[in-house]
Amino acid sequence: MTHAFDRADKTEVAGKWGWFVALGVLLIMCGGLAFGNLLMASVASVYYIGIIMLIGGLFNLGHAFQVKGWDGVLYWGLSGACYTIAGLFAFINPLLALSFLTVVMAVSLMIAGAFRFWVGLKLRPLQGWGWVTLGGIVTFVAGLIIATGWPVNSLWILGLFLAVDLVMQGLSLIAFGVLAKG
Repeated sequence: MTHAFDRADKTEVAGKWGWFVALGVLLIMCGGLAFGNLLMASVASVYYIGIIMLIGGLFNLGHAFQVKGWDGVLYWGLSGACYTIAGLFAFINPLLALSFLTVVMAVSLMIAGAFRFWVGLKLRPLQGWGWVTLGGIVTFVAGLIIATGWPVNSLWILGLFLAVDLVMQGLSLIAFGVLAKG
């Protein structure tokens, strides 16, 4: 069995521990900015998603002209048009896009939570099945809370998730850097 890192890799990572810590501090600062203005962080999330969809849509449209056969051109062209329109929509009306993304997130969390709960019950004979079940319940309840607060929470919920993610990434990179220093 091979490991992902050998001694030389570990030494190299240990020598760069300061970069991990610095990046962690920077991410925590960005998370603090996001916490300071959840609406702007939410809108920034929508713009980010919009840019990705717009670029993906334009690439799909370009690809449509490279495909042989009418059905392929039609499929890729429609797919690209839908992505491009959705990306533009995020810029034209970011607050409505926020509202839509919040509903999608709530429903996705509830579905994922229900599946995790079901999988946890299926794992019942195995030790630790309760943790999987509990994780499913927590995910489902998070989706339910978001759904019941909709549409008002659309103004801040994505920004909150972004802020928490940035801080958690920052903390994990600081911990990794300090421990890698060894």
